[in-house]
Amino acid sequence: MPEGSKVTTYREMKSDKFSMKSRLASFRYAFSGLRTLLKNEHNSRIHIAATIVAITAGIIFKLDLQEWCLIMLVIGIVFITELLNSALEALADHVEPGMNDLIGKAKDYSAAAVLISAIIALITGLLIFFPKLIHLLHISPSIR
Repeated sequence: MPEGSKVTTYREMKSDKFSMKSRLASFRYAFSGLRTLLKNEHNSRIHIAATIVAITAGIIFKLDLQEWCLIMLVIGIVFITELLNSALEALADHVEPGMNDLIGKAKDYSAAAVLISAIIALITGLLIFFPKLIHLLHISPSIR
């Protein structure tokens, strides 16, 4: 640790009075977490690609408010589960760098949560976009 630097403990952070400066700093940490996720977790890049496809398709198909809400909700759930999975894995690897059956089980559970959220997002996307795509293919004379 550099000379003169001070480590802030959780208790010290908790006892600080509210300040706008500290609230803005907390956003910096949150965005740093997103950058780290995208840089280090390959699956997060797949989620970003799927998000771009879903948002682009939503614009093209002119989704209504309810459809946008559902799409945004499932996108959020996928990213939340991916972040929690990555956090659990990082903490587990720090606590026990070697093989540990219990930690392995916890990692499997959190990975399964990401998988389930991604499957639910895919099904939601299919339920919203598939009928619109079928409608487009049957109506558009230029596609026949």
